[in-house]
Amino acid sequence: MGADTTQHSKTTYREAMREALREALRSDDRVFLMGEDVGRYGGCFGVSLGLLEEFGPERVRDTPLSESAFVGAGIGAALAGLRPIVEIMTVNFSLLALDQILNNAATLLHMSGGQLPVPLVIRMTTGAGRQLGAQHSHSLEGWYAHIPGIRVLTPATLEDARHMLAAALADPDPVLIFEHGSLYNFSGELLPPSEPVNLDHAAIRRPGTDISLVTYGGSLPKALAAADELAAEGISAEVIDLRTLRPLDDAAITASVARTHRAVVVDEAWRTGSFAAEVSARITEESFYDLDAPVERVCSAEVPMPYARQLEEAALPQTADIVAATHRAVD
Repeated sequence: MGADTTQHSKTTYREAMREALREALRSDDRVFLMGEDVGRYGGCFGVSLGLLEEFGPERVRDTPLSESAFVGAGIGAALAGLRPIVEIMTVNFSLLALDQILNNAATLLHMSGGQLPVPLVIRMTTGAGRQLGAQHSHSLEGWYAHIPGIRVLTPATLEDARHMLAAALADPDPVLIFEHGSLYNFSGELLPPSEPVNLDHAAIRRPGTDISLVTYGGSLPKALAAADELAAEGISAEVIDLRTLRPLDDAAITASVARTHRAVVVDEAWRTGSFAAEVSARITEESFYDLDAPVERVCSAEVPMPYARQLEEAALPQTADIVAATHRAVD
């Protein structure tokens, strides 16, 4: 379990996250991991498998089923000078710790006049597509992006899964990392970082000239697949991976829209009050005179996420929906 996957030619998103945790635990004695089933079970989605045996129960701690209690313990440890990484099983369960995140982690630095930083990292799984039912499948990261005082990350590539954690631990403020469950089995070549990971900027995953597809997390593969289909039709789509929802890289979005003059925002959350609505509003505010068509949004159906596979697929944004939205903007 001690091998460094950065030396391997191929890895998975899950293994990249595990190696990021391993590196953090090795490099800083102040770092420890805690959460439900992160130790003996190896994590609900297998991300921390083997880390208990490698680092021991003081560094990899199983917790009771009480999100408010162990997130609060993480906040206290961060205030005491440690660097806790707290794992919450899914974003739905993070609502049980919302008071700790919003009223303590996000506010203490500001309410103490800068005396009480909270260098806490909270990881959790988000999103649907795995037939886990409504209580394990929603995309609520946009809710957290509403809160000042925290940073919200959505790694969608192997490189970001492997390298965002170290930058998150170096941040003096609380950082929430949302890992889309559909990405854990994604595999591919892991490229070594050419420079330190920057958490402030979006990334253009595919350049284009006719339309900007703005997305993040588990929707990125669907946006890239849509761009492939559109290219076959002669439409050049630029795909922007937001990477960080708060603070949002407005400059990358407006620069892309200035090139393409059209935009589709793809967001797995519900449409009403969604992060897609925030991105759409900012494009309208900052790039109105660059637009040749209204901004389109592709979001989930406004229902609790169904369990049945065909209903879940119908509720989620799909590649065909992105292609159709692009045609509405371009044709």
